[in-house]
Amino acid sequence: MGNHQKREWKTGSSQRTAPNAAKIAVALLTGGGDQPYAYGLATELISQSVTLDIIGSNELDCPEFHGRPGVNFLNLRGDQRPDVGFAAKTLRLSLYYLRLLYYAATATPEVFHILWNNKFESFDRTLLMLYYKALAKKVVLTVHNVNVRKRDDRDSALNRFTLRVQYRLSDHIFVHTEQMKRELIQEFGTHNDRVTVIPFGINNAVRSTNLTEREARARLNLRDGDRALLFFGNIAPYKGLELLVSAFQQLSNRGDNYRLIIAGRPKNCEQYWSSVREMMREDLQAGRILLRDEFIPDDETEIFFKAADVLVLPYRHIYQSGVLFLGYSFGLPTVAADVGSLKEDIEAGRTGFIFKAEDPIDLARAIREYFASDLYRELATRRTQIKTYAAEKHSWSVVGKETAAVYAELLHLPYPSALISGEGSSAG
Repeated sequence: MGNHQKREWKTGSSQRTAPNAAKIAVALLTGGGDQPYAYGLATELISQSVTLDIIGSNELDCPEFHGRPGVNFLNLRGDQRPDVGFAAKTLRLSLYYLRLLYYAATATPEVFHILWNNKFESFDRTLLMLYYKALAKKVVLTVHNVNVRKRDDRDSALNRFTLRVQYRLSDHIFVHTEQMKRELIQEFGTHNDRVTVIPFGINNAVRSTNLTEREARARLNLRDGDRALLFFGNIAPYKGLELLVSAFQQLSNRGDNYRLIIAGRPKNCEQYWSSVREMMREDLQAGRILLRDEFIPDDETEIFFKAADVLVLPYRHIYQSGVLFLGYSFGLPTVAADVGSLKEDIEAGRTGFIFKAEDPIDLARAIREYFASDLYRELATRRTQIKTYAAEKHSWSVVGKETAAVYAELLHLPYPSALISGEGSSAG
């Protein structure tokens, strides 16, 4: 959580009491996506009796959000399937924005917590933020990527301007790492007291059944002795898949039964993906690379994480990776590039290994080191230890308490510091 000043609220008496839960009413603006984060945060806030309006979509709808006192799931976004025409997409998005504007004007909650912006980010960051502020809403923003266009080498003056506006208009900002906080302060002039570092909560939205590792491997036609590497999630240039393919080919030339599993869909990178596929052509034909280049449903995700021996994150740039914590939720060790804050969440020899970014030779070395380690040899028992480690370090309970504490301060309600696990900065 970082070395911050301990959050503490003073009341008229020496004894601090928890605020009336009914007074903490929040609109959780999800952007309609990122089900793991929205589900994890919402369910934890519900357990703390925070009154929630969850602004979601078909993708986020689940039984836990219905039939509970103080929880109102509003499916303003509806269907987001990409396989529809331009006119249908335009209509449904226009209707969504109209519903959102009407909701904001009539909403009871005083706190609007934005987890993700919507489709038209420049509008969301500027005019929509000004609209919320004109309605006297307290705006809390979770920043998963400080400047995603900079990460993707597509930055512009307009992008930086709209980001600066949103960061300035936000009453409080959550980030996941100290590095992200420093970047907010140094590049966008955000005041230190308005930023809180919270852990990235462990994925609890993807269910794990009684499927065994052996059964999962059989479903992917992996043989005993195969050393299975997993690349999972959306495919984009910044994720460096071609670096992993190069490293894998170095390893395959030496034998040792390496197999590479790629599970995820390419995202707006047709030319890049075409070059990577050509690079993999012979390995695909020989069956050394197993490819599922499409969206992986939640009910199939566990197959890949239980079948693999190690997750590989060959990223060129990243702030923080949800895939890392998804892997941890299945007890899967990770070999990751030394970019962003990945190194802070990987304990060498205990939960994985780090390699030099954009260096396929060093990546191959790290993979060999992993398969020569006790972590791999004792993987059956180490999986349980990794799950425990992740659950303790990235508990939604910690995230929920820090989040509720910020809500309380913005609403000028007392909130006992005894409920806050760890330390954090005070809200401004």
